[in-house]
Amino acid sequence: MIRFVQRLAFLTVALCVPLLAQAADDVKIGFVNSSVLLEQAPQAAQAKQKLEQEFSAREEELRQLRQEIQGLEGQLNREGVTMTDSDRGGLERELNRKLRDLQRQQSNFRDDLNLRKNEELGKLQRLVLEAIREVARDKGYDLVLSEGVVYSADRVELTEEVLDRLEQKGR
Repeated sequence: MIRFVQRLAFLTVALCVPLLAQAADDVKIGFVNSSVLLEQAPQAAQAKQKLEQEFSAREEELRQLRQEIQGLEGQLNREGVTMTDSDRGGLERELNRKLRDLQRQQSNFRDDLNLRKNEELGKLQRLVLEAIREVARDKGYDLVLSEGVVYSADRVELTEEVLDRLEQKGR
């Protein structure tokens, strides 16, 4: 009985392979490298520049606070021995307060920056996906693959065409 089922399965596969091969000739398949698109799209550079502008003031504030802390640490190291206990204690409290403030501000900065980066990445991913679909429709592709492809021939590579489409949209 098992031999019968195996022979039947083999016969079915043997009969279907030519049909699948013929159907595969009619299917137009393409490939895009999503990583390249997300890195090289002009919209990616625009998003990066937008984030830098948006967060540059806060980054400058953090840099100034770090310099203040370094100044206080330097003062404490240089003059701490000669200061009165109350002056040294006041300077240490101010230094500790500024350190806590710096840690809090850095944490908030990282959280806000990561949130905005994720928002911009989501917009870019949607734009890239839309451009891939447009190129696929315009060129008559039935299937476009992306990540997880081990090999693709140059004739099915659509990355440059999609990148061109993104550049047109970026203008």
